[in-house]
Amino acid sequence: MKLLLLSEPNSVHTIKWAKSLAKNSIDIVIFGLGGLTVKDYEGIANIKIKTLNETVTRKEGAIGKLKYLRALPMIKNVIKEFKPDIVHAHYASSYGLLGALSEFHPLVLSVWGGDVFSFPHKSFLHKAMFKYNLSKADKILSTSNTMAKEIRLYTEKIIEVTPFGIDMIKFMPMKVESLFDKNDIVIGTIKALEEVYGVEYLIRAFKIVSNDHKDLPLKLLIVGGGSLENKLKQLVKDLGIEDKVIFTGKISFEDVPKYHNMLSVYVSVSNTESFGVAIIEASSCGKPVVVSDAGGLPEIVEDGMTGFVVSSKNPEETAQAIEKFVLDEKLRNKMGQNGRERVKKLYNWDDNVKQMMNIYEEIVK
Repeated sequence: MKLLLLSEPNSVHTIKWAKSLAKNSIDIVIFGLGGLTVKDYEGIANIKIKTLNETVTRKEGAIGKLKYLRALPMIKNVIKEFKPDIVHAHYASSYGLLGALSEFHPLVLSVWGGDVFSFPHKSFLHKAMFKYNLSKADKILSTSNTMAKEIRLYTEKIIEVTPFGIDMIKFMPMKVESLFDKNDIVIGTIKALEEVYGVEYLIRAFKIVSNDHKDLPLKLLIVGGGSLENKLKQLVKDLGIEDKVIFTGKISFEDVPKYHNMLSVYVSVSNTESFGVAIIEASSCGKPVVVSDAGGLPEIVEDGMTGFVVSSKNPEETAQAIEKFVLDEKLRNKMGQNGRERVKKLYNWDDNVKQMMNIYEEIVK
């Protein structure tokens, strides 16, 4: 089978899909708008990269998207030479447009989050463009049921849910060299430090729990970098909890399992989020979780079984959920075990790849 992926080649999502599909004997060409900056594809004979080398931003307006038209001749040339069985576009508002305008069929379109929750609401032109892209797809895929429900506002086509799971061998409970003492109770998150992920509310919740339980060895681990890093560090200083908090800055993807295994409780209280791969990673590592009720997060956490779901932008409610775990080690262990079993059942990456392979095979037939 030959597959043309229209997708950002440097994205961890693209890398993960392409490498896994290549292992299943699929010949792949990835077409990206931006230049290639990663080395993850080196040595993989059946993955080739083509790029336009354009500077791309998702914040540009609908008219700005028209610059993508410069990529069309190159894409059509790739199609002519490569002769793919399927074109699969990831992210409906950019690569989805290129897939639609390529006029190639069968076209698979994967919707990821901002392209459905944000893009169509910007203007009537954005909405029209989004609906047009969906209309040209032979198969539409969503990573969550919550997002699939949103997509149905714009199309009557069947939406298939294809979760973006994780490698349960890579993400598993393990002993690691920790930044903390053996008896520390470590609350933490692994997220980009941006407004949308609500890290401020986690910090404020931790302050509440820390004040109420000064006798406990509580620590807060914030893993990731972003535009709010200095602002959040100042907040920690203003709250007087500098001695209890560690900021790691941005880390490599290969180190993510290590940091998950330093935690006692994983917290993700995003303001909005379509899916939440990091929560699944934490659960696979046997960690109980606290998540907000934003977007698709409640879908991947069984409230009261694998973790707790709280209101977004609510540090008091978040603190109450964290406190339950802080005071009950047996509860932490039980919900962590339940979480790993749930990931095994629903979000095992090997099963997700098999599902995608089945989708491709059915389309080709």
